[in-house]
Amino acid sequence: MKVVIDEDKCVGAGQCVMAAAEVFDQRDEDGIVVLLDATPPESRRAPVEDAAVRCPALAIEVLP
Repeated sequence: MKVVIDEDKCVGAGQCVMAAAEVFDQRDEDGIVVLLDATPPESRRAPVEDAAVRCPALAIEVLP
């Protein structure tokens, strides 16, 4: 799996971090998403997909 984020769309809601903190974080200065692991293991697919669904700005894309 590959995770792609669009920082320009991110609104800093933090839903991704709450869903998958091992894959996502936020910048201290503005709350914009930081991708910690662009290719997380398959065992993390469910929380990563949950993060993508929760994102109010649709800034996260999960690829096969």
